Amino acid sequence: MGSIIFETERLIVRQYEFEMDADNFFALNGNEEVMRYIRGVKTREECDEFLKQNIESYKTNPLMGRWAVDEKASGKFVGSFAFIPVEGTENSQLGYALLKDHWGKGFATELTKEGINYVFAKTDLTEVYGITQAGNTDSQKVLLKTGFCFCKTYKEEEKQICSYVIRRNEI
Repeated sequence: MGSIIFETERLIVRQYEFEMDADNFFALNGNEEVMRYIRGVKTREECDEFLKQNIESYKTNPLMGRWAVDEKASGKFVGSFAFIPVEGTENSQLGYALLKDHWGKGFATELTKEGINYVFAKTDLTEVYGITQAGNTDSQKVLLKTGFCFCKTYKEEEKQICSYVIRRNEI
């Protein structure tokens, strides 16, 4: 199993390992419903390449990345959690994607709460962002519930994007 990044009451967030995680990574990133508000779905080949890039990035920036999320009780893969740069800015963001079978269990809130703690404990960042498409009201509720504040709405390509922020001195 990949190095553990952090744990919550019910979940383990760990580095991906190619041999162990390629099928799960594809199940997540190749699923149209899961990716609806995140990015376009990827083919198996694209997923394999994307996973290899993510794993390689652990070497250059071990505190950031996209990581696997497993349920402690069952050991099952439930999704992915990310602490990554916001493209085109100096900012960083938290994000997650969960397999549909694990929606509605409170995992997103649990991951986001502990993800905030992780970022502020391991880095000197003063703020971190949560970014959603305007239609992704479920994720917006998670962000607000975990202490993020609405920042702004902007257009990216043809999509309306909502940006949220949480600052170290506000938690």
